[in-house]
Amino acid sequence: MIVNPPHPDSPGETPVADSPAVRPIHPDDAGEVLTIQRAAFASEALIYGDPDMPPLTQTLPELEAELVENLGCVAVDGHRIVGAVRARRDGELLLIGRLAIAPDQQGAGLGTLLLAAVEQRGREAGATEAELFTGGLSEANQRLYEREGYHRTETTADGEIFYRKPLTA
Repeated sequence: MIVNPPHPDSPGETPVADSPAVRPIHPDDAGEVLTIQRAAFASEALIYGDPDMPPLTQTLPELEAELVENLGCVAVDGHRIVGAVRARRDGELLLIGRLAIAPDQQGAGLGTLLLAAVEQRGREAGATEAELFTGGLSEANQRLYEREGYHRTETTADGEIFYRKPLTA
């Protein structure tokens, strides 16, 4: 269930007990989002042998600036952000990136929840199709995206796999 818990900049509904709530991401979430991002992408860095991946080297000021105009969402459990995804619109295309779930919450359906929420925000903003990508070694990510209706559209020479999904109502 997707609900909008209270936030200083956007009051909303009260979240359902025992269910992570999803709300729009805000620049003041940047510190927690960066922490989750680094924790979530640490396992990706091990898979690829690359501790300098952009999700691990992004700075707090960079993330704060990115979140000023972003269609992303966060999943909140109580007062703790447990997942985040970012997105922006490019014409009719919703570009989704940096889906990150706290390691202790992975496998609980938060990725699915956040994808559904950000897709809805994209539809509301006028996007008709979503695009995201992952690395060729990131099998769990590939399974998630394919299970959620994304179709492979391109594999680059360096192994990045791009996916797209129509955003029909």
